Amino acid sequence: PKQLPLNGTREEVRDAGIAAYRTFITALLDLTDNLIDGNVQHPNRTVIHDGHDPYLVVAADKGTATFSDIANEISQSQGFWLGDAFASGGSVGYDHKKMGITARGAWEAVKRHFRELGKDIQVDPFTVIGCGDMSGDVFGNGMLLSKQIRLQAAFNHMHIFVDPDPLDCERNWTERKRMFDLPRSSWMDYDQSLISEGGGIFDRSAKAIELSPQIKAMTGLKADAVTPDELIHALLKTKCELLWFGGIGTYVKSSDEPHAAAGDRGNDALRVDGREVGAQVIGEGANLGLTQAGRIEFALAGGRINTDAIDNSAGVDSSDHEVNIKILCTEAMRRGELPSGERNSLLASMTDDVAEHVLAHNYAQTAALSLAEHCAKADHDALERLMLELERRGALDRAVEGLPSSAEMRERQSSGKPLTRPELAVLMAWTKIVLFDDLLGSSVPDDPYFLDTLRSYFPEALHAYDAPMQAHRLKREIIATVLANRIVDMCGPVFVLRLHEQTGRDAASLVAAFETSCNLIGTSSLVRDINALDNRASSACQTGLQLALSEALGGLTANIAAAGETRPIDDLISELSAPVAELRKAIPKTLRAFATARYNKSVKALAKPKVPAGLAERIVAAGHLSGAPELAAIARETGVKIEVVLATTQLIAEALQLDRLSASAQDAAQDMAYWDRLATRRLIRDLQRQLALATRRALQSGGAEDWLKSNVDERKQLNEEVRTFTATNPAFAQFALAADAVRSFMHAADVQI
Repeated sequence: PKQLPLNGTREEVRDAGIAAYRTFITALLDLTDNLIDGNVQHPNRTVIHDGHDPYLVVAADKGTATFSDIANEISQSQGFWLGDAFASGGSVGYDHKKMGITARGAWEAVKRHFRELGKDIQVDPFTVIGCGDMSGDVFGNGMLLSKQIRLQAAFNHMHIFVDPDPLDCERNWTERKRMFDLPRSSWMDYDQSLISEGGGIFDRSAKAIELSPQIKAMTGLKADAVTPDELIHALLKTKCELLWFGGIGTYVKSSDEPHAAAGDRGNDALRVDGREVGAQVIGEGANLGLTQAGRIEFALAGGRINTDAIDNSAGVDSSDHEVNIKILCTEAMRRGELPSGERNSLLASMTDDVAEHVLAHNYAQTAALSLAEHCAKADHDALERLMLELERRGALDRAVEGLPSSAEMRERQSSGKPLTRPELAVLMAWTKIVLFDDLLGSSVPDDPYFLDTLRSYFPEALHAYDAPMQAHRLKREIIATVLANRIVDMCGPVFVLRLHEQTGRDAASLVAAFETSCNLIGTSSLVRDINALDNRASSACQTGLQLALSEALGGLTANIAAAGETRPIDDLISELSAPVAELRKAIPKTLRAFATARYNKSVKALAKPKVPAGLAERIVAAGHLSGAPELAAIARETGVKIEVVLATTQLIAEALQLDRLSASAQDAAQDMAYWDRLATRRLIRDLQRQLALATRRALQSGGAEDWLKSNVDERKQLNEEVRTFTATNPAFAQFALAADAVRSFMHAADVQI
């Protein structure tokens, strides 16, 4: 409201706020398209500048959860098509605080940070300083997610809690749980007999706080007394393992920013610079705990952090699921498949299933960030190319997003400072957004293969409502969202761009090829087995396995996409499944000496302590399936078994030294500049095509041995040239010359190029 009641009671102020909210929501709906019997209806007496857009939802913010019911009441009274799906988190929906979903999602990020530091925070004690109190959703739920938390300090707008040496984690957890269950608890409700010597609970309205020797030792403060703001400022700089943001406010900026950049004047006196933060890890359960520049500075100083958009995304994700579930239920009720009186109990019964879906996504996208961070130095040029592409499409504004300019990227590369997790998180988000748009503008979401993708988005209890699910207004959007998330979460932000530059295929076609590859390789079981190594094998080992799997998927995806397949995915999978299965069996025993040595070396590199050798071998074998489409085609054309085709290819590759040439080019490409690397990868693909042509000709003329004998002189010359070009530290120019020598040999051998 513009003006609250003068000297109004709490109830009068509340009623004025509700009245203003009603006016606001009603006005929004008055300007929004509606769906009437499946047809879009524009608002009356309104000039429409955009297309049909009946999708509008609102979400409750901190302290306004009860407003969701008000918004839904207005939606239903105005006949808005979403009904009570308009505002999530109401009395008939998924209560974020009861589910603890936002905190649980952020905790997945925190657990990953610590796993990568070699610590299991569900088993080993760790120190925490936080912003919030136990009555709050994110702080309260978060501080109950591990019984190993040693909460040393916390603050909200009223109090500062300090426990310098909290040793009894179990008793302290029990006390925090008691406070969480109290209505409107504050830190003053904490049993102070449990606080260690020198600690206490202090009022932020106090003029000064006397410091005990223990608080001085903990914070590094020298004065005998400080103001509450000075104490909080010192706590933000205090050494601890986790800084957990669960309350309102922006408390960290960069040293290059003025306080005004935080847009939070009330906390200017408390705020610290990113490089001053004493925590190893920051968990942003709340929004805007840091400025983006503050996050980057903290990360560049060695801290572990994502962004608030990553850490607290589970709340938004849960709301999205609620809206889409309610739309499906409404359609099921309209068709008479779901009695209206059973809907609410059905919604409640799916709470745990919804949470499981949401948390799986939090887990996956933080894994994607770890993979991107692992590759950030090697992918520096590719990430610059990605930013240029996103700018070209009008999606990305580097200045707004706090991303380095092209000149700054060159400086970062020279100084050995690759992009940080907060920067990579922004790029990952924009990559998904653009990819979603590309998919939505294509026919890929309409492929019948993705009906299972649609089903898997919803809890199992809804799978019985197949026809309403197929009629879901946002079916294509759901499929496109899942597909965009899946490819980026599994392979990182530059994966699609890299494949596009290698093959020339559009993003949507690449996603379709990727999904085909995932099915053929059996990615789901491989990812599940990699994830099962949490807190068993090192995180570095898991990232190595994930990277190897990503590279395997890239190879097969590129070859499927390059073939320009337009058939339904089910048809392509049906055609390739048997050949791929036969290849998987034949690969270990059919490889020639050099290829076998490389194979075994790759398995050994992945089979680190606690990593099952079988898992490592399955992933390495997947990397040898990239040629499956071409090998299967040759088998069909020549009428021989695919294992014979593989053996022929291996024999020719060995005899012509194409196996060594390709391996040498792959290894050298890792250290090349971006464009040389891209060109070298294209040369490798060209070598694969030449090898396939040679294999066809050999099988058509009696077999590899006869074909090689008929070209013995040319083969000797080729071998000498390849050895010359690749003898010492070959660069792109040498590989280009070697590839040209291969083409000349093929021409001399009467292979049609």
